[in-house]
Amino acid sequence: MNFKLIFNVAWALLIARWRQTLVAAVGVTFGITTFIALLSFMGGLNKLLDSLVTNRTPHVRLFNQLQPALHQPVALDAAYRGSYNFVSSIKPQRKKLEIKNSEVIINTLKKDNRIEGLAPKLEAQVFYNVGVTNLTGLVNGIDPEAETRLFAFRDYLIAGNGNELKTIPNSIILGKGAADKMLVGLGDVVQLTSPTGQRMQLKVVGLYQSGLQEIDDVQSFASISTAQKLLGESASYITDIQIKLKDILKAPLLAKEYAHIFEVNAIDIQTANSQFETGSNVRSTISYAVGVTLLIVAGFGIYNILNMMIYEKMDTIAILKATGFSGTDVRNVFYIVALSIGIAGGCAGLLLGWLLAIGIHQIPFHTLALPTVRTYPVDHNLQFYLIAGSFSIITTYLAGYFPAHKASRIDPVTIIRGK
Repeated sequence: MNFKLIFNVAWALLIARWRQTLVAAVGVTFGITTFIALLSFMGGLNKLLDSLVTNRTPHVRLFNQLQPALHQPVALDAAYRGSYNFVSSIKPQRKKLEIKNSEVIINTLKKDNRIEGLAPKLEAQVFYNVGVTNLTGLVNGIDPEAETRLFAFRDYLIAGNGNELKTIPNSIILGKGAADKMLVGLGDVVQLTSPTGQRMQLKVVGLYQSGLQEIDDVQSFASISTAQKLLGESASYITDIQIKLKDILKAPLLAKEYAHIFEVNAIDIQTANSQFETGSNVRSTISYAVGVTLLIVAGFGIYNILNMMIYEKMDTIAILKATGFSGTDVRNVFYIVALSIGIAGGCAGLLLGWLLAIGIHQIPFHTLALPTVRTYPVDHNLQFYLIAGSFSIITTYLAGYFPAHKASRIDPVTIIRGK
C-alpha cells in the first residue's frame, strides 16, 4: 500500500469538488463552534448558579432544633399507664437553641483532616426599631475572617469592610433591603431589640446584598460577641457550626456521623439544596444534546457529499481499481477525504468556538441579584474542547464509512463496459 499515492488521490478528489468540500467543512466548523460556545456559556452559568449555593452554604451544618415532646405528662402517670390518651396537644420542649459543649466540638472538628475549615455562627431574631415602628429582622453573629475565607462573605459586600465588625465595638452590617427601609447608610446608628427586651444601638459599617430580596430585607451581620451581648448570653453561646469539607461529596455521610457523635442536628448541602444540582444537570444535558445534534447534522452533510462524489467519480474509481488499487485502497481514499474534512472543520471550529466564548465573556451583564458579576459567565473547560474535537472526528468517520465501502465494492469491468 502506497500511502503517499493514496493521499495524493484523496487530495485530488477534495480539490476537484472544492466547493462541496468547503460546504461540508463549514458545516463541521459551525457545529463545533456552536458546541464550544454553548457548552462554555452553560458551564459558566452552572458554575455561577452553583457558587451562589456553595459559596454561602456550609457543606455540613450542625445546629439544635426544637423537638416536640415525645410524651404528654399524663402518659407518665402510673395511674393512667395502659390507658388510651386522647390528649394530642403535644408542645415543643422548652430549651435553648444553643449547641452545648460547642468549644469541645469545635476543637474536635479542627483535628479532623477531612475538614477544610469551620466557622461558628449565632442566629438571633430581633426587631429593628424605626421610630415607633418595629421591623422584623435576623442578626447573624459571625467571625468575619472565617466567613470570608470559607464562604466568600466579602464578595457580597457592596459597601464597607467586613473586618470592622471585629475592630469596631457594637457594629453591624445591614442587608441592603433592610438599610433602604430604615433609610440608613454607612456611619449611621440603628437600634435593635431582642425578643427578651434587650436593646442595643449599633453602628452601620457595611451593606450586604445577597441577591435574594426577601433575605436582604431582614438579614444583618454582627460579630459573635455583639450578638451574644444582644441576647444577654455568655461567650460560649452559639447556635450553629458551619463546616466546609475538602470533598463536598462526603457531606451526607459526615453529616450523619457528626449528628451521632455530637448528639446535634446536622444537615448536608446536598439535602439542603438538591434542586440546584438537578437544575445544573438538566441544563448541561440540554446543552450537550443541542451540540451533538448540530454535529450529527454536519455529519449527514458530509455523508451526502461523499455519496454524490462516488456517483460522479465512478469512472475514476474504476480506473483506480483497474490500475491496481484494491478495494481497501479505495476505501482508505474516501476515509481520508472524510477525515480531512472533519479535522479541518474541527480545528477551525475549536478556534472560532474559543474566540466566541471569549467574546461572550466580554459582554456586560449587570443585575441586582448578582452584584459581583460584571460580564456573562463562561467556563473555558478543556473537557469541552476534547469532546468536541473527538466527536467531530468520529462523526466524519462514520459519515464516510458507508460511502467508502460502497466505493470499494465497485466493479471496474461493469463501469468500463457501460461506457
